[in-house]
Amino acid sequence: MIDLNILEKGEDYKNLKRSYIIFICTFDLFGKGRHIYTFENRCLQDYGITLGDETTKIILNTKGTMDDVSPEMKRLLDYIDGQEASDEFTRELETEVRTIRYNEKWRLEYMTLEMRYRELSEDAFEQGMEQGLERGMEQEKEQTALRMLEAGKLSIEEISIYSSLTIEQVKNLRNEF
Repeated sequence: MIDLNILEKGEDYKNLKRSYIIFICTFDLFGKGRHIYTFENRCLQDYGITLGDETTKIILNTKGTMDDVSPEMKRLLDYIDGQEASDEFTRELETEVRTIRYNEKWRLEYMTLEMRYRELSEDAFEQGMEQGLERGMEQEKEQTALRMLEAGKLSIEEISIYSSLTIEQVKNLRNEF
């Protein structure tokens, strides 16, 4: 059960429970060589002022080079980065990961979710392609109409027919020209 630290309208921030948001990255987001970066909500103009929501954001980095975490944490980060399980905790973790990977129900749910994401991505890609093609065709029509306007040999109505633009669109192009 997820316990959301939600406040009711008018409640004081002091009623929030301490919460942690943890990101585990396989790259050094800040490029400083740390294994751990910890952030709390502070006022940028006056660091002495805190928001008081007791939310801590922790970014763990598997590529850190400093000696800034416990040996246990270092072994966990190494395991996440692809190294062999090297202590009891990471071996237990690896066992659980394997159990979950081979759980048919979980795999089916995951595959269904992944297929849905792909469908959404493909639909969005196709929509983008269609919109891009439509815009490209519209630009080509406008370029054609502009060349005809520059030549000055055809009427607005004729340019509209040959370029497949409306008379109003051709007039607008003429005004910009």
